Amino acid sequence: MIGYVMVGTNDLQRAAQLYDAALEPLGLCRAESNDDYVAYAPPNAPSAIEFYVTKPFDQQAATFGNGGMIALLAASRDAVDQFHAVALKNGGVDEGAPGPRPADADVYYAYIRDFDGNKICAFYPD
Repeated sequence: MIGYVMVGTNDLQRAAQLYDAALEPLGLCRAESNDDYVAYAPPNAPSAIEFYVTKPFDQQAATFGNGGMIALLAASRDAVDQFHAVALKNGGVDEGAPGPRPADADVYYAYIRDFDGNKICAFYPD
């Protein structure tokens, strides 16, 4: 069981702007923030933080892992579409447009990369 997910950033303010917008359709909102991190949780459970964007603790540059990805469960296909569209409008990079994978499958996905190269997926299992 996963307790929470954390991705690194080299520009916390810029990353927070992207994630504030992109995570809202997935039911997560900013629950905490300071000079080192921004934390996201469901609006009705702000202490149940699920996702962090943070400056690396070792004060080195944030990098992403090759082959690594974080997948976030969405409540509907529409929420997946919104996640993708809002992320792109806020500077995220398209890593796979919304749609079923494979084309005849029931699971619906969308992929983006943030400014630091972290690959984030939103999916709905139909």
